[in-house]
Amino acid sequence: MIISKTPVRLTLGGGGTDLPSYCSKYEGFVVASALNKYIYLVVKRRFEKEIRVSYSVTEIVKSAHDIRHPVVREALKLLGLRNHLEIVSISDVPAETGLGSSGSFTVGLLHVLHAFKDENPSRRKLAQEACRLLMEILKDPCGVQDPYIAAFGGFICLEIAKDGKVAVSPLKISDDAVRELEDNLLFFYTGIKRNSAQVLRNQSKSIDDSRALEAMHRIKEIGFKVKHALERGDLTEFGRLQHEHWMAKKSTSSEISNNPINRWYRRALENGAIGGKIMGAGGGGFLMLYCEDNRDIVKKAMAKEGLKEVKCRFEREGSKIVINL
Repeated sequence: MIISKTPVRLTLGGGGTDLPSYCSKYEGFVVASALNKYIYLVVKRRFEKEIRVSYSVTEIVKSAHDIRHPVVREALKLLGLRNHLEIVSISDVPAETGLGSSGSFTVGLLHVLHAFKDENPSRRKLAQEACRLLMEILKDPCGVQDPYIAAFGGFICLEIAKDGKVAVSPLKISDDAVRELEDNLLFFYTGIKRNSAQVLRNQSKSIDDSRALEAMHRIKEIGFKVKHALERGDLTEFGRLQHEHWMAKKSTSSEISNNPINRWYRRALENGAIGGKIMGAGGGGFLMLYCEDNRDIVKKAMAKEGLKEVKCRFEREGSKIVINL
């Protein structure tokens, strides 16, 4: 039995500029970090010849080609695994909530399947394979940041060239700034699940609109400013930039926000939050807020709105094999 443990992610700046519709023309830049919420993938040799896959449902099939879960099916085909397998997925957080869980699932699955074959791929290879599976084989309208942060972990900057090549570099943030950032960031689950693929498709199509394109350029510019603010430890500026990012992001697609989200965000600002955003593609999932002196007041305001606080810390490591029996 082999178990992989893969973190989800928090985009800190430049989110969306890693989408091919944008970076293939203008290059992308993203600052992101892994969070201490994980997806676990368990793989075990099965006595019976059939493949058993258990996630939100359970499938027992004769061949990898018969598996309904697209990522599991294509991952097995990619690595040449055909039968006598049992695969189980366990997650700390729900899917479709803006934490990059699809990228984390894909990286974790590839990692554990490689380990099953006695292979030890590099972090870059894991990220590249996951991107190929999601973006080329399955034609998922996602970007590269989710697989890369799941594979590398920690705080990283991603520079995405027009030809799709990704340069990875560490964010030079001090330990004191990390601790303060962890104290000042609040995460609330809205209870809204949404199809991120549909939101991303809509956002990608809107790139042709001059207003949306200008907003994407602004988001990339904010990404660089976020990098510099975090590296010099100016977290108040980081909070202000999160607000600017959210205002710009809402300009790229009508599906990114809605009346309840706008109300929650407005209430947070009224009660002392400096900035924030809906995480991931938008439309629901987790609301992230940056607060300094009024954290308890903001928490009470969000609780009155029916939002559940979820405690999150940063994760220094990317996907890893935690058990290999």
